[in-house]
Parts: sequence; structure tokens; C-alpha cells
Amino acid sequence: MAPKAKRTKRPRVIMFSTPSCSYCNMAKVYFRRNKIKFRDVDVSKDAAAARDLQRRSGQMGVPVIDINGRLIVGFDKPKINKLLGLTNPIG
Repeated sequence: MAPKAKRTKRPRVIMFSTPSCSYCNMAKVYFRRNKIKFRDVDVSKDAAAARDLQRRSGQMGVPVIDINGRLIVGFDKPKINKLLGLTNPIG
């Protein structure tokens, strides 16, 4: 029997954002260019998510990006790349 190919687990990425946030929009474009699937949570329309964001991060500013349970405050490309294992990111 041949050994099973090792599957890499896709990272769980959740971004807390608002539509008017320019850094949020830059992060979304960055994820799409790098083919990173993510869930976008609009805290301006979801009060429960806004409270959860404040509880977890200690602030209300966006973007806050959750990658596999680790929070990144702001659009910090080096931290995002490190947590996602991106070695040659686009954009």
C-alpha cells in the first residue's frame, strides 16, 4: 500500500472589519491575491461580533485578523505572512 499524501491544513482566517476601513480593504485584497480564504466579519453591522472583538483584543479598532486563534491588530503583512507560512506573497 502506498503512503498517504500529507495534506496541509488550510489556516482558519477571520477578519473583523468595517466597509469604510482602508486597511481592512487592503487586507482583503492581499488575502485574495494570495488565494487565502477568509471569513469577513463586519463589526459595524454585527454588535455581538463587535463585543467579542473588544473582549478578545481589548480594543474596537479594525482590522483585527484571527489566524488559527492568534490575533493580529492592524494590517501587519510580516506577521500575517509568518502565521500563514507565506514565503513569496503577492502584493
